[in-house]
Amino acid sequence: MRVLIVEDNEELARLVVGGLAKAGHPAEHAATAAEARHMLAVDTYDAVILDLGLPDADGLVIVREMRARQDPTAILVLTARAGVDDRVEGLRCGADDYLVKPFAFEELVARLEALSRRPRAMQGQVLSIANLSFDTAGRQAFVDEVPHVLSARELAVLEMLMRRKGRVVPKKLVEDQLFGAGGDLSSNAVEVYVHRLRKQLAERGALVTIHTVRGVGYMIAEAK
Repeated sequence: MRVLIVEDNEELARLVVGGLAKAGHPAEHAATAAEARHMLAVDTYDAVILDLGLPDADGLVIVREMRARQDPTAILVLTARAGVDDRVEGLRCGADDYLVKPFAFEELVARLEALSRRPRAMQGQVLSIANLSFDTAGRQAFVDEVPHVLSARELAVLEMLMRRKGRVVPKKLVEDQLFGAGGDLSSNAVEVYVHRLRKQLAERGALVTIHTVRGVGYMIAEAK
């Protein structure tokens, strides 16, 4: 799962992001409602872990906004508001689950993984561009609806690019997602996987181009 953490406690957010990465779920962090709105507008996530006591808005506002625009992303509220009325309000606003702080990290991961198995969390998970599509749930790439085998890291690169199609994906982000933050890797490790992915897609007739933006990162776009 790819997760957005909306939490103003920087230390807690750092621990959750790190823990989720170790559990195999890459995560990004927004510290305010404004940051969360921006990240949700420009990117796609499998789940959102949402604190309610944000400095610039009540987290329930984010829940209502997402559901009002029919965003099916799974939402797990993570908050210190422990009252029954608080939990009921959060769930009725559109949250899929509600976990009270303090919490056991293992339970947080288990609840996220349970959400990923629900039908709502599986909606909108086929990414597409030109004749190339990627089923993020089944981890399968298709060209002209024909399935093709790619390695796990090639699929990870493809997913990052397709989720941000038409926008540059920073090389550092690709490195962190593939090898973990601070991982020991050669200077051209990312280039190797991007090169392999380009070759595989070209051989299979995918009508897309992976552009290298020197000094910045990579971008996938429909071939012209």
